[in-house]
Amino acid sequence: MDDLSFVIISYLVVAIVLVIVVISLLKKKKSNSYKEQLEILDRKKNEIESAPVVSELAKLETIVKNDKMEEKYKLWFDTFDRIKNESIPKINDMIIDLDLNLDKKNYKDYIVHIAKTELAIYKAKTAVDDLLDEIKEVGLSEEKYRNIIIKLKTRYRQLQSQFLEKKSEYGDIANVIELQFENIEKRFQDFEDYMEQSDYQEVFHIVKGIDMMIDHMGIVVDEVPDLVLLANRLIPKKIEQITEIYDDMKAKKYPLKHLKIRYNVQESLKNVNQILDRIKVLNLENCMFELKTMLEYLETLFNEFEVEKKARRDYEETKEIFDKRLDKLTRVVSDIYLQIDDIKNMYDLTDNDIKTIDTVNSKVSDLTEKYNTMVKDLSKKKIPYSQAFNSLDSYLNTLKETEEELDVALKNLGNMHEDEERAREQLDEIQELLKQSKVKIRSYKLPIISNNYFVELQEANDAILEIIKELEKKPIAIKILNTRVDTARDLVLKLFNTTNNMVKTAKLAEYSIVYGNRYRNEDINIESGLNQAQALFFKGNYKKALEVTVNTLERIDSDIKEKVNELYEKYN
Repeated sequence: MDDLSFVIISYLVVAIVLVIVVISLLKKKKSNSYKEQLEILDRKKNEIESAPVVSELAKLETIVKNDKMEEKYKLWFDTFDRIKNESIPKINDMIIDLDLNLDKKNYKDYIVHIAKTELAIYKAKTAVDDLLDEIKEVGLSEEKYRNIIIKLKTRYRQLQSQFLEKKSEYGDIANVIELQFENIEKRFQDFEDYMEQSDYQEVFHIVKGIDMMIDHMGIVVDEVPDLVLLANRLIPKKIEQITEIYDDMKAKKYPLKHLKIRYNVQESLKNVNQILDRIKVLNLENCMFELKTMLEYLETLFNEFEVEKKARRDYEETKEIFDKRLDKLTRVVSDIYLQIDDIKNMYDLTDNDIKTIDTVNSKVSDLTEKYNTMVKDLSKKKIPYSQAFNSLDSYLNTLKETEEELDVALKNLGNMHEDEERAREQLDEIQELLKQSKVKIRSYKLPIISNNYFVELQEANDAILEIIKELEKKPIAIKILNTRVDTARDLVLKLFNTTNNMVKTAKLAEYSIVYGNRYRNEDINIESGLNQAQALFFKGNYKKALEVTVNTLERIDSDIKEKVNELYEKYN
């Protein structure tokens, strides 16, 4: 055998030994764990067996005073005896079997039976613990219930004192409350009787009953004065006031059907009586909530009355304004329709102009119908003033909008008339301006007037004739008329300015030539320039004649331009 084979075999031997050792240790650890578990179960079994049930039962011997307690005492003793003589020996046998399974290393059976043993111990311990709790409960009952009843009596006296201090505030319910206090007193006596008999089971129910009765009396003592005040005084007083106001407003012709006052008042009184019946048997559940809700409702009726009073004032004030404005609008629309044919003949109205007037008329008719229906319903008391005022306010807004639409239509018609009048006035002004132009051109005998001037004059005359033609048409097309007026005004103004400029320029040219004649013999160039200017003047080229004259005379008079300009300004 070579060295490598020897080493491999050695490693295998060592590995096998290690596995055997580990398995052995694990088994030993597992066995020790099971033994510890078994010791714990044995200790729990001993604790159950040594429970102080017998000593606790011995303490109760002095308070076993009736058959019921004797029967319970015997039951407890028998129960513990059965646990000790039946359950404990069975558990002991189960623990011994488990120990034998460990010795035999029969772990599979051990695991199966240990669960059963733990369950048996748990049941036995629970039974013993419950038994001890019941026994101790009885042992401590007298002291416990005495302490509770002392506290309850203290609360009872406080409530009774609180009630007696304000007994008058409880009204008829005071007698019922006194009877309930007497019932609580009787329950206190019942407590003493059953405590004498050590019947703690019945004592428990009595104490619980007293506690509930006192809790209820706390609510009764606190709430009944307020409930009585609400049910017997505040709500009836409110109902009385509401009835008086209602009758007064009915006499003043207020429509109040929508409030259903009579029905609601009767229902309120009916509900109050039902609540009082519940209070008399001290059934206070929801009584305070219902009475407060009823009081809040009655308060809202006062607000409703004030709303109707204010609505009536607002309605009457608004109605007066509305009637005047509606009447005025109706008359205006009627007048327009009476004159609509004349207006159509006088002016070239558009379809939109006519449609606007028709729309306004339709709205006025519809509004009048709705308004009259509303007034009729109000007079028959079908609707209240609040509803009538809201409707009237809405109608007033519609009326305002309709008035604005009519104002636009009237403004358009008015503008047409104003445009016609303005056109006639402007025609006079334009004709006067044309006349001034003609007078001016004639006032200065110009050697020649250019053909352009006569063209402008003809255009101005023609434009004026177009205005006259438009004014003579029936109906008048205002837009076309305005265009004719603007055109004629522009042309006549242009002619007027041309006339002024031409006459002024001719005058200045003539003045300059005359002024320059004194210098003709001094310079041949001056004479030549003046001759040229004079030739231009008689050809009708006045502007060029003025320029040549000024340029010629600058040779001997450097200020000639300023002098001509001053003269020009003077003519302006």
